Amino acid sequence: MSITHQELPKLFAPVVEAITEAHLVAYDDCHKIYLAMDEEQAEWFREYFPVTVEGTAEEMLNALADWWENSCFLRFINAVATNHADPNAGFTTLIPQFAEEDEDEILMDDEGTEEV
Repeated sequence: MSITHQELPKLFAPVVEAITEAHLVAYDDCHKIYLAMDEEQAEWFREYFPVTVEGTAEEMLNALADWWENSCFLRFINAVATNHADPNAGFTTLIPQFAEEDEDEILMDDEGTEEV
């Protein structure tokens, strides 16, 4: 069953934009979801991650949507590109952890006082 872009949560907009350049998508079967943006990263995920999907942008997007729906609350989606000079610089957050938290939660100001 395939999904349409209109059926995706709005927070998937950066994923939809990046997926056309991805070589594969990978999932740790819990909460870590990645787009491998070059062949070197794709090879790494093939070797070290339990679940990967390669295919059309639509096939990979369907996999991402399914994983997102079935992952734990710590979920996030990052794009990863090879950067030999600074490997950490190769990570781009597409959907951060806790992106879906209720925006109406009580917040704390700098003094620790509750704000609404």
